[in-house]
Amino acid sequence: MSVKVRIPTILRTYTGGQAEVPAEGTKLSEVIESLEKDHPGIAARVLDDQGKLRRFVNVYVNDDDVRFEGGLDAATPDGSGISIIPAVAGGC
Repeated sequence: MSVKVRIPTILRTYTGGQAEVPAEGTKLSEVIESLEKDHPGIAARVLDDQGKLRRFVNVYVNDDDVRFEGGLDAATPDGSGISIIPAVAGGC
């Protein structure tokens, strides 16, 4: 299944500056593998040392937060839009 992945500014060094890249996979783990194949190093910024989604990285398939849709097993139907969004924290 072909999907489009929106890349945050901080990760665009891995995609040659592209804000959106195509990837393949029927579930999120396969999409991340596809991204890594085409853009080496990006998976390490999204996954931790145990191969799980990093705590402060949010991923959405269309409008659904994958943490509530199966995590790395979340379905990525053909034509889906996937967004990788680093969490932002701060305060006074």
